[in-house]
Amino acid sequence: MDFILLLKALILGIVEGLTEFLPVSSTGHLIIVCDLLNYTNEQSKVFDIVIQLGAILAVCWSFRARIGKALGGLAKEPEQQRFAALLLVGFMPAAVLGLLLHHAIKTYLFNPYTVAAALIVGGLLILLIEKRAAPTRVQSVEDMRWPDALKVGFAQAIAMFPGVSRSGATIMGGMMFGLSRQTATEFSFFLAIPTMFAATFYDVAKNWQLLQLADLPVFAVGFVAAFGAGLLTVKGLLRFIAHHTFVGFAWYRIIFGGIVLLTAAFDLVRWQAE
Repeated sequence: MDFILLLKALILGIVEGLTEFLPVSSTGHLIIVCDLLNYTNEQSKVFDIVIQLGAILAVCWSFRARIGKALGGLAKEPEQQRFAALLLVGFMPAAVLGLLLHHAIKTYLFNPYTVAAALIVGGLLILLIEKRAAPTRVQSVEDMRWPDALKVGFAQAIAMFPGVSRSGATIMGGMMFGLSRQTATEFSFFLAIPTMFAATFYDVAKNWQLLQLADLPVFAVGFVAAFGAGLLTVKGLLRFIAHHTFVGFAWYRIIFGGIVLLTAAFDLVRWQAE
């Protein structure tokens, strides 16, 4: 077994788990780190799917009690039916636009330059929203209405552009539309479950022919790393937002994106153009 390849899998799994639920763009980080590690072959396409699944399951485990309650009451409890309807409404914009634009986005936008630009622009938007967020009118997910979910859903759809950040778009979009910081973050986590499962199954269907039994050890290392890092991130972020804003993440995005563009401008790193 190639030890270097296993080490790359470990690093990328940790990167996925740490960045999937922070407003910094996991897809953008994976594109850049895969490029740095020279892991951009056909195997990497399936690997990205596997570690994303690990991150999804981390959210499912973290909110297993809430998910179990929703599923258990779906047939007869109006409150749980309403919760499921909110998730469905929030999921639809990304589902529809994803089917329409998936190929074009994968073909033309998945490169370090577009990611770096999106990181910087997204960071500036976070700073703006933190300064001028709408007055809070929704204090819990249970208080949300379907227009709130739909607006967050359209915000999530913007994150199909690599480097934007799905969690960043939904959390900051929610705050811009009047959700409390805690509510926006929790709904972002819940909305990630159907969205990421759908994206994962779609990518598997498109790339199933690339699956090989010999790749199992590499995929297993990345999956476990993403799951473990995802668990820590979800718990840590919920504690963090109780006492902090997202300004630090905004500056991180701007600095990271700037580093990528500067290293390209001064020819310090030969980033892949596609």
